[in-house]
Amino acid sequence: MTIFIAEMIGTMLLLLLGNGVVANVCLDKTKGNGGSWLLITVGWGMAVFVGVFVGVSLGGGGHINPAVTFSFALKGLISWAEVPAFVGGQFAGAALASILNWLHHKPHYDVTEDPELIRATFCTAPAIRSKGYNLISEIIGTFVLIFAGYYILSAKVGDTEATLGALDALPISLVVLVIGISLGGTTGYAINPVRDLGPRIMHAILPIPNKGDNDWGYAWVPVVGPLIGGAIAAWLA
Repeated sequence: MTIFIAEMIGTMLLLLLGNGVVANVCLDKTKGNGGSWLLITVGWGMAVFVGVFVGVSLGGGGHINPAVTFSFALKGLISWAEVPAFVGGQFAGAALASILNWLHHKPHYDVTEDPELIRATFCTAPAIRSKGYNLISEIIGTFVLIFAGYYILSAKVGDTEATLGALDALPISLVVLVIGISLGGTTGYAINPVRDLGPRIMHAILPIPNKGDNDWGYAWVPVVGPLIGGAIAAWLA
């Protein structure tokens, strides 16, 4: 239960803040409307720091990402029996974050007429739709995240562990930031199945005017790609 709650709260904070900055940029009549891609990438990077930091502090693994959980299980760092608690908490957190984000921005959802901008505040979409290459983008981005994470978590200078103590979540957030800036422009860098699928499901459920379709035909890409990237990272690290 500790793992479930920690992952739920950590993922909720990740997606509330991450999709919150997207809503601030994309929805009509917000103070941040029309902001830059850089603002979004910085927001997501800091959201990862908050989510991981709080998740670890609550006694979980701070995974907040099924691809991380899957990769860690493949590498034997967690047991397969723990995976349902991790992933269940992550999906619960994604649902809760989506509801809170909708409530927080409801007047702005009500006046926004572009369905693609509305959907963007929940889930990702490719800049150029080419599912094969979109899948490759998600694989590469997630591989970089998790492969780098393995070495960040085990870094040493000589025989001394090179850690930041309670701030160990910060290097991971910087990896997410640089992925967004460098590799994120193709697909919106989900690099996390629950970051995309959880909010996409809630986009389908919540009563939002002008929301349009859910683009289910693309939804498998930001799920399968990160899982493959995580598996490759576990194999090579």
